[in-house]
Amino acid sequence: MTKSAIARALPALFAAVLLTGTLFAAPAFAEEGADLPRAGTDLSDRASLQRGAALFMNYCSGCHSLQYLRYSRMASDLGLTEEQVQDNLNFTGSKVGEHMQVALTKDEGQQFFGKAPPDLSVIARVRGSDWIYNYLKSFYVDEARPVGWNNTIFPNASMPNPLWQLQGVQHAQLGKPDAGGDRPVEKLLIPQPGEQTAEQFDQTARDIATFLEYAGEPAAIQRESLGVWVILFLAFFTFLAWLLKKEYWRDVH
Repeated sequence: MTKSAIARALPALFAAVLLTGTLFAAPAFAEEGADLPRAGTDLSDRASLQRGAALFMNYCSGCHSLQYLRYSRMASDLGLTEEQVQDNLNFTGSKVGEHMQVALTKDEGQQFFGKAPPDLSVIARVRGSDWIYNYLKSFYVDEARPVGWNNTIFPNASMPNPLWQLQGVQHAQLGKPDAGGDRPVEKLLIPQPGEQTAEQFDQTARDIATFLEYAGEPAAIQRESLGVWVILFLAFFTFLAWLLKKEYWRDVH
C-alpha cells in the first residue's frame, strides 16, 4: 500500500473506531414511559445507591429477588463492607458470595398475590428508571382489587403498596364515566399523610429507582468512570493520526 493510500485510509479507520464505540455505548433497551416525569437518577451518587439498597432490601426483597446480583458485588460497588451487607441487608441467611434470592416460594406468591412476584434484576432495563419512580408513587386504595390497592401507571397490578407507611394512604379522585362506564383517575390525594413529606418520599422513590438501575447493569458504574479516560485516549489517538497523516503527505504534491 502506498503512502497516499494509507493516508487516505486513516480518516476512515478513525471514523470506524468512533462509530464502533458509539454502537457499544448505546443502551441495550429503549426506556419506556418517555413522557413520564423524570426520576433524576444518578449512578454516581453513592449515597443514593446505599439508601436505595437499604430501602429495597427492607421493603421489597421479601417478595422480589435480584437473582443476577451477588451480595459481594453490591458491597464492592456501593462502598460497603461485607459485614455491613450481611448484618443489615441480607435477610435470607445467604452467603455473601451468593445471588440475592428471595425466601418467598412461587407457590406462596401464587397463593398470596395470584401470581409469583417477578425477579427485578433487569426491570430498570426493561421499563426504565423513570417508570419505576412514577410507579412507586402511583399506588392508591382500591377496594375492588384483591389486595386492596391499584396503580395508575400499571393498572390492576397484583402488588400492594409496600411503601404506604412512608407515603401515606393515597386515594384516587375519579372523573366522569367514559363510554365503557369506567371512571378514569383524575387526581391522587393523600388524606392520611405518612411518615415522610412529599419531597422526602420523592427522594425515597428516586433512591429505589437508582438502585434498581444499578442492579440491572452493575458494570455501568465502572463504565461511566472509565468514560473520561476513553475520551482522552480517543483525543490522543486523533492527534497521533493527524501527525501521521502530515508525515505521509509531506512529500506528496
